[in-house]
Amino acid sequence: MITFDSFDILVIILYFVLVVIIGTTKKFKDISETDFIVAGRRVTLPAFVATIVSTFYGGILGVGEFTYRFGISSWLMNAFPYYFFIIIFAFFFAKRIRKAELFTIPEKLEKSFGSNVSLFASFMIVLLTTPAPYLLMIALLIQLIFGTSMFFSIVLTLLVSVIFLFTGGLISDIRVNIFEFIMMYVGFGIIIPFCFVEFGSPTVLFNTLPSSHISLLGNNSITYLLVWFFIGSWAIVDPAFHQRCYAARDPLTAKRGVMISLVFWIIFDAMTILTGLYAFANIQNLQNPALSYPLLADKILPHFAKGLFFVGLLATIMSTFHSNLLVSATTVGHDILKKSFKKVSARILNNLGLVIVTVISIIIAVLIPSVVDIWYTIGTLAVPPLLISVVPSYFPKIQVKDNYIFYAMIISFLVSLFSLIFGMINVRDGKYHYLLGLEPIYPGLIVGIIIYSAGFVLKKSK
Repeated sequence: MITFDSFDILVIILYFVLVVIIGTTKKFKDISETDFIVAGRRVTLPAFVATIVSTFYGGILGVGEFTYRFGISSWLMNAFPYYFFIIIFAFFFAKRIRKAELFTIPEKLEKSFGSNVSLFASFMIVLLTTPAPYLLMIALLIQLIFGTSMFFSIVLTLLVSVIFLFTGGLISDIRVNIFEFIMMYVGFGIIIPFCFVEFGSPTVLFNTLPSSHISLLGNNSITYLLVWFFIGSWAIVDPAFHQRCYAARDPLTAKRGVMISLVFWIIFDAMTILTGLYAFANIQNLQNPALSYPLLADKILPHFAKGLFFVGLLATIMSTFHSNLLVSATTVGHDILKKSFKKVSARILNNLGLVIVTVISIIIAVLIPSVVDIWYTIGTLAVPPLLISVVPSYFPKIQVKDNYIFYAMIISFLVSLFSLIFGMINVRDGKYHYLLGLEPIYPGLIVGIIIYSAGFVLKKSK
């Protein structure tokens, strides 16, 4: 049981109060659609870096779990693949996205492949950006801190975020992201020196770790690591990445911002993995490794410092939660509802999208109370169709006819879904046995690429 005193509780309450104040103090009387969705395309380099760094690092409890279980191989699974695809995104996509002068990924797909592709992609993006896993993580922390019920914790989290998103959209989101960016580094910057004092230097730490935790492979197979490497391609189709690039002041800001952000991610990865290793070395036989960071903080941090560390955890998750909530809501309002309600103002549709996504998030969090299961399911189903459509949309030379893209997306989704259900039905020895022995994401992607390739070959032959 983690203990908090009045100073810890005060610090954490103050964090939530500041989030609301920072997000709502700016006046937004006549905010335009451009302001609401892409912050008026005026985001400067420092703000761009702060918002994209904080937005893309929400699964902090998962990082603690992976590090506790696999040691430094966590870096090879959860950090390096993203570095690789982020560099590709920076050099081949960031400037192109900003030059497009659009609002969302579905808009780009509609210009390239038509309304059917755009609409289906909209539903995939709503699935991909569901804030449910982050809502679940924050609610668990709030429950741990205040002893409240899960339902109350979920409602509190939603109220804090929805209030300022209703007010100013992406402008408010970025203002809060800047504050959360600072608190991310403050939280882990506090606990690491205490680890040094309490348990010794990193050199002492590494001498006490088993070989499995100082090996890059971490007793994992190459094929298992390749699965995680492929998951890193999520960065290329991440709608929050695209939204920030659309909002950048100019194309060069987008490209430079992504590359500078990579440096900050590398630093933060080093801090979180080192902290996770200290947790493994000093908290034995932990039944729930996702709690390794909170339990380590409870063991070594004095009061007030403990409160700041938990604020760092909350800020890391909250930044991704409300950013995903906004992206998902914008997709519902701007890319789905707008097609049927053209006379309704964009502000009303976007706020209606917030309400719809909020309700869906609560349902998902209640029905699938596992962060890992939510991530696995949405990644398996949504990433293949989006990769097949988003990548060629920015490169005219590799584009094919609209119907090939549309069928590739639909069939890749259905094949992945079928394989996923097949594995859930065929459980032996406590393990899922998927179609052809492959993770569900692969059959879907392979079939989709085959259909796309057929269209490309036909185009070349003509």
